[in-house]
Amino acid sequence: MTRLIGFGVHALQQGMLRCASVLTPQALRADWRREWQSELWHVRHASASSGSNSWRDERAASVFCLGAFQDALCLRRHAAQSTRPLARGRGSVSHSIFCLVSLLAACYALSLLLPGVHFENHPSRYRLDPALILIQDSLHGNADTATISTEQFKTWRDRGRRYFDGFAFYQVSHEEVPNPVQGFNQVRAGWAVAYSSTNLFGLLNLPVRFAGTSLFSESGGIVLSDELWKSRFHADPHIVGQRVRIGTREAPIIGVAQFGAWRLPQRVDAWFLEPDSELPSVGLGFVVAHLTALGQKEMLEERVHIVGDNSDDADEALWAVSLRERTEGPWSMYLFTVLLAFLCVPAITSVSLGDNCFASHKPTWTMKLCLLAFLCVKITLLLSIAYFLSLDLAYCNATSFSVGSEYVQLISSFLICLFGMRWVLLDQRHRCPVCLRRVMHPVQVGVSSRTFLGWNGTELFCMGGHTMLHVPALPTSWFSAQRWVYLDPSWQFLFSCTD
Repeated sequence: MTRLIGFGVHALQQGMLRCASVLTPQALRADWRREWQSELWHVRHASASSGSNSWRDERAASVFCLGAFQDALCLRRHAAQSTRPLARGRGSVSHSIFCLVSLLAACYALSLLLPGVHFENHPSRYRLDPALILIQDSLHGNADTATISTEQFKTWRDRGRRYFDGFAFYQVSHEEVPNPVQGFNQVRAGWAVAYSSTNLFGLLNLPVRFAGTSLFSESGGIVLSDELWKSRFHADPHIVGQRVRIGTREAPIIGVAQFGAWRLPQRVDAWFLEPDSELPSVGLGFVVAHLTALGQKEMLEERVHIVGDNSDDADEALWAVSLRERTEGPWSMYLFTVLLAFLCVPAITSVSLGDNCFASHKPTWTMKLCLLAFLCVKITLLLSIAYFLSLDLAYCNATSFSVGSEYVQLISSFLICLFGMRWVLLDQRHRCPVCLRRVMHPVQVGVSSRTFLGWNGTELFCMGGHTMLHVPALPTSWFSAQRWVYLDPSWQFLFSCTD
């Protein structure tokens, strides 16, 4: 290497050190530049004394100069973390609880904004009369399928039964209805209209807004759903009395159903309440009945079928579905998914905390209770997050109960609980038994080929200087679980800068 080229290489190396020093905090810039320059001199001196190739020596010196950039970036990150209170507390108990509580608050706030979630959590929805049942033909077990004809409904109503003291019928059909805002002869929209008997809302005791005594009149009328009232009628509070043509018939609007009040099979946009004599004679519908005291007793004893009263129709069996069973709150299904997730946790992670200590120093009962309390708090917050987050996912696009939303809540709550419990256990296993801070700075020790001859795994340190955690890379008969090593006070000076 010529003298001129060597001078240029040295100048380039000094320039790299100066650029690296610019990246360091200003208070440390001069000290670290002198430190790097002195180390560079030692690198060159060691290379010159060994008599090796000059090009190889200069390449090694240049690699050392590039390593100064890594040191500078590390110093900058450390300085930035030391100035942020949250960064200094990262891994602490307060930081973990703060993150979980913040996530729970966000999920709960979102649940208040979503009307479907707000409705699902309303307890008054489930206070239904236990005597209300949905009756179907015994040959059809699907509660969402219409199986009863209008003639059969009228026969039951006229003859009367000792099991029932009230019947209501409805049949859902899709009708093209003129847009009331743009006129009868312009844009037409498809409505799901339930042609029902006039006593349907009275029998179910469903709340209807803007409706007075006209709701229970024999002439009937049209009751709009809350969603249709807001989308087609712009939430007009003076909607009662306006006439709407559905198909070939025209009737006045007599009220608006309360949001989410409808829980029976099939989605309905509007209810056309009319006398039983004017109900459609073609097609099948649904029958809701109110049980007498004797009928409720039979339901409790048999649970499945209610048979005809008279001997001439003894072969007639009716499938009775309790409406209370159809309107259980989301808690019942959520508790089932939590139990299922807890049973599946051992399949994806070890449930043992692996706190095997072979040192003379043992954690006190107070610290053990603190560890247990911290674990319980994390599990409680996790279950609360899973409940609200699963409801948010299930009803983000749904305004009321639906079977699809139930499946979304079932799957999402199971996955959140399953992988959330995995995180809770992993986090708990990495908590120092003395100060509850997470151990940090993992270091790989040993090689895999010497697993049975020496220690091979990961070592992590408590930044408070209390413990060191040994986690084996491959569980063996002599080292199958993680171990805590308690550090004596002589180690404290190494960690004093982190307090």
